[in-house]
This record gives sequence, structure tokens and C-alpha cells, in this order.
Amino acid sequence: MLLWSLAVVFFGGLLGGELFRRLRLPPLLGMLLVGIAVGPHALGLLDQSLLAISDDLRKIALIIILTRAGLSLDLADLRKVGRAAIFLCFVPATFEIIGTVILAPRLLGVSTLEAAIIGSVIAAVSPAVVVPRMLRLMDEGWGIQKGIPQMILAGASVDDVYVIVLFTSFTSLAAGGTLSPLDFVRIPTSLILGIGAGILCGLVLAAWFSRFHLRDSVKVVVFLALSFVLVTIENQCTGIIGFSGLLAVMSMGIVLGRRSPQVAARMSAKYDRLWVGAELLLFVLVGAMVDVSYVAYAGVAAVLLIAGALVFRMVGVLVSMTGTPLGGRERAFCMLAYTPKATVQAAIGGVPLAMGLACGQTVLTVAVLAILITAPFGAIAIDCTYRKWLTRTQKNTPAL
Repeated sequence: MLLWSLAVVFFGGLLGGELFRRLRLPPLLGMLLVGIAVGPHALGLLDQSLLAISDDLRKIALIIILTRAGLSLDLADLRKVGRAAIFLCFVPATFEIIGTVILAPRLLGVSTLEAAIIGSVIAAVSPAVVVPRMLRLMDEGWGIQKGIPQMILAGASVDDVYVIVLFTSFTSLAAGGTLSPLDFVRIPTSLILGIGAGILCGLVLAAWFSRFHLRDSVKVVVFLALSFVLVTIENQCTGIIGFSGLLAVMSMGIVLGRRSPQVAARMSAKYDRLWVGAELLLFVLVGAMVDVSYVAYAGVAAVLLIAGALVFRMVGVLVSMTGTPLGGRERAFCMLAYTPKATVQAAIGGVPLAMGLACGQTVLTVAVLAILITAPFGAIAIDCTYRKWLTRTQKNTPAL
């Protein structure tokens, strides 16, 4: 039944994606809807054995796309907007959490702490939606002269680390624990140790690949295996000291790309092919996590909360852009590009309910709605605006 379920995922995802592509809509929306339809909350066509490893499969897909991002990211371009990229790592998410804390008690009747939990669930941007689109913009030359896709790509990759640490702290407090300032030590340690480990591994791989002749396919396998090790280390770091495995994977790709650009380019092409299947697994399985029956539970109030929180988030993006050379349309593009949510919400949306928290059902409902509303909205917004609002630079023309 596992093989049958994988066939359903791949065939269904391909058909759904192609249908929506012909409708001039993001293919990922078709994949999400196929996942909802075949998932355990609808037709139930997926075997439990596949659902049991769904989280690991989605993590593998994220590893593939973040590796591709690291191999393609040029730090020289990123330095042009370095300060803004750093702000994007935490300012928009902070604004969105604050907005949720203000709005949720009034709209949903929850406490301030419960509102903070909701905010920390929905505040994470989805690298699975954002990263592939920013890579496409970089490949085609849109906005690269001012480092726009590079900035969004880097910020979206760190944003999740910050939000998940806050979520863990808030849920611990709601479960009867205490919130210590030491809990927030996980944020800088996750970033520093993750980046440091990625740099070290990248240097080792660059030296290894330059000294020993290996086929590009073998290099991809080695890189993937090391990526799995780094993510496993993240799962084992549950104390005060944190570690971001996904950030380590991306940093490893950046260092390898800088030290061995030709090797990185060939590996990036291999990862492009891997992404074809990984994308189907990621979005169909994310859709399978969605229980649309929860949507009616909170209704219009939850939709208003998500819309209001997005406004706060966009303001946070605008604040992060202060002092940059970006024009009005370029800033508006960044605001829209930073709205999609999917993978983190699917991963942690059900945690408060599993913990037995009183707000668990509400948190899950808002998380589901956030996926259904913002993933297609953000993807469509990016696809419909980048050609109109960004400037294209030919790849063979050096950026100023």
C-alpha cells in the first residue's frame, strides 16, 4: 500500500499541478488540493505507512530546495542589502505575532498567551513556497541587480528558526512551565551553530571534491547524506542550546558554491531534477495534513485574524526595507513575497491540540486556514507581479 500511496501522490500531484498551470494559477495550489482530497480527512487514499513518514519526507523536500538555494546564492549580491536581509529574519514575524496578540483576543476570545501561541504558529513564512520562486527569479535575472530575491531567500530561511523557538517557549509556558530568558538563548545558538557547522562542512566538501574525482551524482549523494546528519543533530538538540540543521544545510551549499563554483553549478542542476519529485511530495503531503472540517469551527473571525496579521507582517517587511535603494514597487513586491505559509504551519499547527491545551483546536483551525489562504495568495502575487515590478538584468551582464 505504500507504493500505491506514492503513486497516488505523484500522479495526482502531477495532474493537479498541470491543471492549475493551464489555468494560469500556481501548480502548488493544485498539489495542495489533491493532497486534501486524497488525505485521511477526505477520500483516505493514502496508506498510514506513508502518513507516518510524511514529516520526514517533507523535511527531505525542504533539504533539497534549501540546498539548491545555497548553491545558487551569491554572497556578493546579498551584501548590497545585508542589513535588510537580517531584519527580514525576525522583524516581519515579530510584527505578525504582535498583531495576532492584539487581534486574536478580540476576534476569537482567547487569552493573551493563547494569542501568542497562535501568532507564533502563523508567523513563519514558507520556504517551500518562497524559495523555488526566488531561485527562478535569480535564474531569469529579475531583481538581482538590487539583490531582491537573494534577500528574501536568505530571510525566509532564518525566519522559521526564530518563530519555532518562540512557539516552543510559548507552548511550554501554557503547559504550566515557566518562561526563562535562557529559553531565548536557543535563537542565537541555533543560528550561530547552524551557520558554523554549515561553513565547516562546506569547506571540508570543497576540499574533498577538489582532491578526489567523483561523479556529480555521487557528490549529490554525499551532500544529501551529510545534510541528513545535520538535520538529525537539530532533532537531538532539545535543551537550551539550539542548532538549525536546515540553516546548516543552506550554509554548506553557500560555502561550496563560493569555493567550487563549477562543481556547485553542476550539482545545482542535479538538485533541480530532484526537486521535480520532491515538490510533489512536499505539497501533496502538506495538503494531506489539512482537515477542512476545522475551517467552519472558527469561521469568519479566523479569516479576519489572518488578514489582519498579514497587514502587520507587511508593515514589518516595509520597516525592514528602510534605508534600502528599493523603489515603491520593489518594496511592495517584497511585502507580497513574504506572505506565503505552508510547511511550518502543517508541522506544528496540531502540536497544541496534541499537548491538550485549551486553545489547541483554535490554533489548528487558524493554521489550516493560513495555509489555504496565504500559500496560493502569496504564490499568485509573486507570479503576477515580478515581471511588472522588478527590473530584469541579463545573467551575462554584471550587476552594478
